[in-house]
Amino acid sequence: MARLLILLTLPPDVTEQYRLRLGRAFPELEIDVVNSRDKLGTALADADMLLTFGQMMKNLKLDLAEARNLKWVQALGTGLDGITDQPALKSSVTVTSLHGVHGPPVSEAALASMLALSRNLPGAVRAQDERQWRRWPAKLLHQKTVGILGIGVIAEALAPKCKAMGMNVVGITSVPRHVAGFDRVCSITELPNVLPELDYLVLLTPYSPATHHMIDAKVFAAMKPTSYLVNVARGGVVDEDALVDALRAGKIAGAALDVFNQEPLPADHPLWAFQNVIITTHQGGFCDTYVDLAMPILEHNTRCFLAGDLKAMVNVARPAA
Repeated sequence: MARLLILLTLPPDVTEQYRLRLGRAFPELEIDVVNSRDKLGTALADADMLLTFGQMMKNLKLDLAEARNLKWVQALGTGLDGITDQPALKSSVTVTSLHGVHGPPVSEAALASMLALSRNLPGAVRAQDERQWRRWPAKLLHQKTVGILGIGVIAEALAPKCKAMGMNVVGITSVPRHVAGFDRVCSITELPNVLPELDYLVLLTPYSPATHHMIDAKVFAAMKPTSYLVNVARGGVVDEDALVDALRAGKIAGAALDVFNQEPLPADHPLWAFQNVIITTHQGGFCDTYVDLAMPILEHNTRCFLAGDLKAMVNVARPAA
């Protein structure tokens, strides 16, 4: 009997939805559910199949060297860092992702961040907490320019939303091409020339050695002091020390950050102290319909795995050797 380990540090009611729905669809599965390292026991060692997020693997500091029976990892996100970059991941293990489902939730998160920054909603909440009647002029998104770094499913969903707000939309990517919703698309090599035009820089690029700390002091120096950074990609894309320095020096107007180099963000991290920084807890794709979005892919790939038809799986990011 195949054994599935659901390894998730999510609210229990959310994790339970995965267990119940996969259990009903595949009653032949043995399913273990674990939410912390100290409760893992032999579940990882015994698992044939693993359902998790790469970031949760990193947060729990789990080593796939323990996974002696593992044959398939289904990531619940698009990013695979924390899984495919593990040296102990055997070449015989297939890795699949949830690529394609994050357009609506993450694009909405990016747009919400831009609106919250431009209207200083955190300031309004602080004033409400203090029962103070304070007013200030909002900055409009209308006729502003947004640069979207990384063009994939999420960017393709975000660009038309930005256009609907009356924005000028510039795409920045390694492979320039025509994409609906963008006024123009530039090569990543043109980033230094594009930055001075932008009122918002939204990061959607995957994390890799090539994108590690690509948003650094030089980038912040080239941005307008009235511009904002929105990161709904991966924490490692941003040099956080350089970001802190830029915020302190007023080189940018503020930032909305959903992802960080270390998660959870340590309580003593200086980013917590900035009133022009919005911090959310890797929530970009986490939404009320996420399980519904995920289940068609999970059920299809599980059915293929149990039938021994790995080639029919979808979103295969790393096929078994």
